[in-house]
Order: sequence, then structure tokens, then C-alpha cells
Amino acid sequence: MSPSSPRAIVSPSVLASNFAQLGDEIRRMMKCGAEWVHMDVMDGHFVPNITMGAPVLASVDKDVKDVFMDCHMMVSDPEKWVKPVAEAGGKSYTFHIEALADPSKAPELVDLIHSHSMRAAVAISPSTPSSAISTSLGQKVDMLLVMTVVPGAGGQKFMKECVPKVSELRERFPEKDIQVDGGVGPGTVGCCARAGSNVIVAGTALFGASDPKSVIDDFKKQVDEGKSVWGTEKALEGL
Repeated sequence: MSPSSPRAIVSPSVLASNFAQLGDEIRRMMKCGAEWVHMDVMDGHFVPNITMGAPVLASVDKDVKDVFMDCHMMVSDPEKWVKPVAEAGGKSYTFHIEALADPSKAPELVDLIHSHSMRAAVAISPSTPSSAISTSLGQKVDMLLVMTVVPGAGGQKFMKECVPKVSELRERFPEKDIQVDGGVGPGTVGCCARAGSNVIVAGTALFGASDPKSVIDDFKKQVDEGKSVWGTEKALEGL
């Protein structure tokens, strides 16, 4: 593990929270050690579900002190929402490569996101190969997200066949944040961590836990332990 290895970060998905008490739920996760909160923005077009938009983000930003909103934009025309999300307090903006009419324009979108003082991230769905993220794009973004369920659909199981994509991206981008999202919990976080993920998104496993702090601590421990096998044959053992 090099001194520049990315740190372990846990980003609870608020979709599993009690929306009637959203501010309190986010503060609870932050108190338990979560550095970020994962805000799943779905538009009913790119994905079949509708969740929240900029007004909800703005309310959270106003209500919760020092919140880092990790905004996962499961939307069509992602460039359209950069300014509203930035003005609502978003700190990181993740777009799906599949949502772009012309994926070659992704670098321009990254520049737009950065011009609004947000971190930029690119996501790939389970059916999309990691090769869809070019080396130049991967170097330009701040984070790469590998979905381990189909975005927008609920009640899915963790798709372990997506984990090798984490390993491939880690080999190409050793110093980048690599996030996994979908069905991640105590029984599945280990393989993600060994493959190379350092940013863990989890919903029910955190908001539904009797002791979320212990779960968050365990996630971070598994990431730190996983770093010892990044880039080795052991990274994908057990899949």
C-alpha cells in the first residue's frame, strides 16, 4: 500500500433512510463516522424510479452542518443538472456514461462539473464494461463508480460479476477513488474492498443496523485490509 493510496470512505445511501426525518437520519450517520451521504437522484427517465431533486438537496444543505452530499445522478441529460445541484450544495456529481448521447463529450461534462466547484465522477451500470471509461477520462475525473445492481430498480441482490471491473479500474487508476454501489453490506463489502474499492455505498446495511457505527468501522477496516492485495491475484479470490 503506497502512501498515496486513497482513504476508506463510507457514503450511506439515504434511499434507505426515513425521509420524514431526513436531516436527523443524515446527522446520525455522520455521528457514526460516515464522511459522505449518498444522494440518489433519479428522474423517472434514465431509470424507472423518481426520487429527489435540487430542492431536497438544498434543504439538506441548509439543515445539516458540514454535510458532504455525494450526488449520484441517475438522470438523462446530466449536463442540465450540474448548476442546480451545485447551487443546492452538492459536493460531488456522478454522471452515468450511458446517459450521454455522445460519450466522447464526457470530458466536457467533467470540466463543467469542476467549473461549479464540485468533484466529478463517472458511473458504469452492470451491463457496461469498464473499458467504456477511457484512460484519459478516468484520469480526468475524481472518482469512478461501479454499480453492483441495475440502477433505479429496488430489491436486487449484489451482482458479484461486476466486481472484476473494480479490479481492472484499480489497476489503471491506482490513486483514484473507486466507489461501489448496490447490495453492499457486511457479507459483500469484503470482495469489493479486495478488488480495489475504497468508497463504499450502503443503504439498509447502515440505516437498518442496530449499531451503524460498528458497521461503518468494519467497512473501513475491510477497505484498509483489502489494500494489501490490490493488483494481485488474491484480489478476486472467492468470486
